[in-house]
Amino acid sequence: MKLVEIQDLIKFVSRSGVNEVEIEQKDFKIIIKSDGPKRKNKPSEEVFVQHVPVQAMQQQMPVQQVAAPAPAPAAPAVAAPAPPPAEETNNYIEVKSPMIGTFYRSPSPDKPVFAEVGDQIKQGDVVCIIEAMKLFNEIESEVSGKIVKILVDDNSPVEYDQPLFLVDPS
Repeated sequence: MKLVEIQDLIKFVSRSGVNEVEIEQKDFKIIIKSDGPKRKNKPSEEVFVQHVPVQAMQQQMPVQQVAAPAPAPAAPAVAAPAPPPAEETNNYIEVKSPMIGTFYRSPSPDKPVFAEVGDQIKQGDVVCIIEAMKLFNEIESEVSGKIVKILVDDNSPVEYDQPLFLVDPS
């Protein structure tokens, strides 16, 4: 990822009101944290860049550097439930988030949820809503099958390409 792309991402995060964004690719990991929407004149983002290969030189953003273990406990807390089912979910398909935002299982608090564990869904069925920048985006399933597990809690922040549901296509 180039410096210009990282700067654009920081600007996007500061405008969107998202408190934290984490992007991990095969050769690096970047975490951008902000104080939230209360910062109008003074954006104060913390940017963490961690390169995975040991032999390559590690380039860190000169903004603020903090040891990587601080954000690491947050990521495993979200990812910890996923590995145990992976042994028995080899044939399951993940429905992933197409964007960064807030995950909602129903259109409003007083309405029923779009999908429950055990529900049969078809390709194109709405399975949840993701709010991004005050826009509520209906997320449609790209697969047909039976919902086996919901991987995200209602009203939780989600990241791009984060698994939301496990679907048994059989």
